[in-house]
Amino acid sequence: MYKWGGITALGVVAGYIAVLLANVRHFYTDDTESQYAPLWVMLGRRLREGELPTMVPEHWMAGNYTIEEAGLLNPPQLLIDLIAPSVPNLALYATVVKLIFAIILALGVYRICLVYGAKLPWAAVAGVCMPFTGWMLFFDSSTWWTALTGTAWLVHAWASGVRYARGYSGPIPTFVFLYLTISVQYVFPAVEAAIMIGAVVVGEWVYQKQWLPALRLATVAACAALAGLATYLPSALSAKSTWRGTAQINNDQLLTVPWSESLNASLPSTLPAFTSWWGYVQPMPVVYIAWFLIPGLAFVDWRRVRTHARELTAPVLFTTLVLFWTAGPGTIGPLRWPARVLPMVALGLLILVCVLLGRFATGREWRNRSIVAALLVGLLWVRSYSAAPNEMGWHLAAVFVVLALGAAAVWLGLNRGLTAAATLVLVSVAPIAFWQVQHAQPTPLGWNLPENRSAMKAAFPEFAGTTLQLADRALIPPDERTLEGGYGSLVFGNYAKNLEKNYVSGYTPNGHYWFGETLCMRWDTSVCPDAYRRAFAPEPGTGKTIVDLMNIDRVVLQKALYPEARNQPAPTGWRWVDYPGHEKYIDVLERVDGPISAKNGRVSAVTGATAVSEFESDTESRVRVGSESGGQVVFARLAWPGYQATLNGAEVPVEQIGKTFAAVRIPAGTRDGELVLSWSPPGWPIGAGAALFAVLDIALLQWIYLRGKRRADDEPEEPREPEAAEPEPVGVA
Repeated sequence: MYKWGGITALGVVAGYIAVLLANVRHFYTDDTESQYAPLWVMLGRRLREGELPTMVPEHWMAGNYTIEEAGLLNPPQLLIDLIAPSVPNLALYATVVKLIFAIILALGVYRICLVYGAKLPWAAVAGVCMPFTGWMLFFDSSTWWTALTGTAWLVHAWASGVRYARGYSGPIPTFVFLYLTISVQYVFPAVEAAIMIGAVVVGEWVYQKQWLPALRLATVAACAALAGLATYLPSALSAKSTWRGTAQINNDQLLTVPWSESLNASLPSTLPAFTSWWGYVQPMPVVYIAWFLIPGLAFVDWRRVRTHARELTAPVLFTTLVLFWTAGPGTIGPLRWPARVLPMVALGLLILVCVLLGRFATGREWRNRSIVAALLVGLLWVRSYSAAPNEMGWHLAAVFVVLALGAAAVWLGLNRGLTAAATLVLVSVAPIAFWQVQHAQPTPLGWNLPENRSAMKAAFPEFAGTTLQLADRALIPPDERTLEGGYGSLVFGNYAKNLEKNYVSGYTPNGHYWFGETLCMRWDTSVCPDAYRRAFAPEPGTGKTIVDLMNIDRVVLQKALYPEARNQPAPTGWRWVDYPGHEKYIDVLERVDGPISAKNGRVSAVTGATAVSEFESDTESRVRVGSESGGQVVFARLAWPGYQATLNGAEVPVEQIGKTFAAVRIPAGTRDGELVLSWSPPGWPIGAGAALFAVLDIALLQWIYLRGKRRADDEPEEPREPEAAEPEPVGVA
């Protein structure tokens, strides 16, 4: 078992090398370069300072990290964060980290196949193929980091869950892997894990014909869900303040995948037809799973499968459910873009087919079966050609490759056995991945952000304090998206975190709705042309401008967005400042009287009162206040849910200015009062209590498990996995 596990890991390494030969930045693109890697750097720096960065007020719309994909309660993610600031090349670091998780993913799939009785070589085939299935390779591995990590933990939860239900291990591994899946702080793996556990619970009840093992597994899953409450309660309780605030179900067509496309899984050239950001025909083979998946079904002895079908209830049910999901609705509350579930379809089908081939492959009537397999490949070609007829040559080449590999696999199976056939499949994974990635160049996903942090910081202006940038990423020409070009003067997404500078906002899939409206700021920090006027417009309730209420020290204007700004007088209290070498891309406004962000804590406006800051942290402001006739103190803090205030120890209400800024009213007659404005993630006390209850419950289940083992009449060694029925020799004609 360990030998083939090692082969599985080596197969993944070989595949990664092949992909890097096709595109060295493949695993450092889109969200990885713009969101996750810079986030690791920032979080790691804060963790090294002894802080858990739940809130960073100066990051404004993207500063509430309890609702972002930060994995604040996920120990492996925190370790990744801690290491990140010490690695100068982020592309290299992201690639190595993703390789580790791809191996974890592959070994998890390998384990699942083993618990369902697959032979070792075919379990290894499923494991190696999984990281190089279409959506996983081109999206989850290359860009959407939390989807990769969530899936990597999910597959181990599946394998451990089956083992626990069948009495081969205790509840702790299942609980731990489910918790890690949930706490990556990305909702898709959490929901997919719920579907998986539901399918396994039903599957084990059907297979074992007993309700108690299934109930025990369901109890462990419920404990993991309780432990994960702290991860998602802040998001749920803050949802009304965000872009995702409305719970809705819409059947829009963006990234909904027809079943005919998601089942077109065995032609490496397939370019599926469904609506996405690039139109109707996709530029990448995102529905591809494995070249042998569909034609290999012709070599399964289906009569023998029927006698063992009950054992495979869980993967069949799981695959059916996620296949329904991929076809829509397009939006279910926070769950949008059903194509994101394609890796789950790949997972279910790989498990099923590799178990079937590993247990029930047959060589009887191999000629007829070969004809059926060829016909299936022909149907795949017809479907792929129908979706992307302009790629006929690419499709024909893929058909030739699949038929040649299939013929070789059949010959090896007939003459050398199933292990030889499986070995051929393993060897073929890396070249096909190289072929696919190379054909998809140049990738439409890349931002082309710089990789080396030292070079980034050396090229960038020395901007101290808090900076508001008003720019639009779309206005940087593609050939100027380099460190020598626009990226030497402008930041987008979380790029400022690489520079260790405080810029307003960052990459956020959630976003504070009213702050976004105030500055017409989007998810990547881009703004509309009216943002300049809005930033310097007075807020009606206080009479102060938005930049004053935010305690902004500097405003950076993109010349392409505001070409005439420098020809106009600077706003009152501001002056134009030159930064030699950056004039092509930016004009800079700074305050005449110098930075204000550190002058009086985060107090930004005082009306009818006095307010002197005494202590500041990211989550707390202590201010000495006084007012003869009543007044108000406004803070440069976004009014997220979770703020509370006390005045001399008595709770006072927290108000919102312009539905955006946190403020507190000071009663008349207040003298030398201590005002404390503090923030804590909403729901965390409940989450902590739920997690404690879950851990105690798991400890009880573990005790019951160990007690049951001790009470056995004999003390046998840990039961082995059930041996699958020996497959028919494939050489029988």
